[in-house]
Amino acid sequence: MTGPEVDARPIDTLGRRMHDLRISVTDRCNFRCTYCMPREVYGRDFAFLPRAELLTFEEITRLAGLFAQLGVRKLRLTGGEPLLRRDLPVLVGMLGAISEIDDITLTTNGSLLARQAQSLAGAGLSRVSVSLDSLDEATFARMNDVGFPVTAVLAGIQAADYAGMRPIKVNMVVRRGVNEGSVVPMARYFREHGHILRFIEYMDVGHTNGWRLDDVMPAAEIVALIDAEMPLVSLPPLYAGEVADRWAYRDGTGEVGVIASVTQPFCADCTRARLTADGQLFTCLFASAGHDLRGPTRAGASDEDLLERIALVWRVRDDRYSELRSLATLPRGSAAIDPNRVEMSRIGG
Repeated sequence: MTGPEVDARPIDTLGRRMHDLRISVTDRCNFRCTYCMPREVYGRDFAFLPRAELLTFEEITRLAGLFAQLGVRKLRLTGGEPLLRRDLPVLVGMLGAISEIDDITLTTNGSLLARQAQSLAGAGLSRVSVSLDSLDEATFARMNDVGFPVTAVLAGIQAADYAGMRPIKVNMVVRRGVNEGSVVPMARYFREHGHILRFIEYMDVGHTNGWRLDDVMPAAEIVALIDAEMPLVSLPPLYAGEVADRWAYRDGTGEVGVIASVTQPFCADCTRARLTADGQLFTCLFASAGHDLRGPTRAGASDEDLLERIALVWRVRDDRYSELRSLATLPRGSAAIDPNRVEMSRIGG
């Protein structure tokens, strides 16, 4: 008679297990959003990763399979803009062959989604999240800083809907003084179209976006704005570690979410690991140092060696940056930013 099955999934120092892996497939993007890749930093001469330094699809799939052995069940492809990576549906199909993976999703700015939605869905992509910060053309152009039109992003969302990648989530970063006037119009529009809108507090990811606490519009204020016109009721989380607080319209016509990393940190339930396009493992969105997996992978490390390396990184993980930020006494409108912190465009959202 055998005893109960032992759960071999690594546990970090705060009792958290791995469940989600976010895979950045490129550090390049065709937008220059001011809160992520400001043009004054990511200009024409910026040195992005050369192709030889990117993980190949085979390397990504191998590493994803090892993460799956350690408990990962959900994969999210990110960037940069992931649809800039050539033949991405091929990678989706390869990842879909990993038996332990239940869900493969994608976060995109939507600019190339209209032409790729059908092939991505056919390859096995489960769902898609699209970033869109305003329906107002002038506001959106100012935020993406390349003049990309709202209508083209909406066409991508429609194409994903037609391809069956539902539910579609639309992510809006809210920055006070820039696009807070778009909160209610965005909620109204996506309520009418049956998609889930999620508002994201402006975060201090990286060190190049000039983040200030004064620029953050708290989630509670966002909810109050919507509730005043379209009454809301709080919903329970769908699963442990869900990052968005969910709110349903009282008349039953859908829901919205708010991701409040600044004012309501959720570090205690964080189950996410992040793999950069060049094979660095990061255990926090706000980390300043990663752990190299590409080097040993290309040097011939065995699966057992890589599993041990990944598990060790996770077991010593003690990240809770957002909680510490909230506990710190900072002057209003400023923050102690680590100049070495990894940028959003490299680590993904």
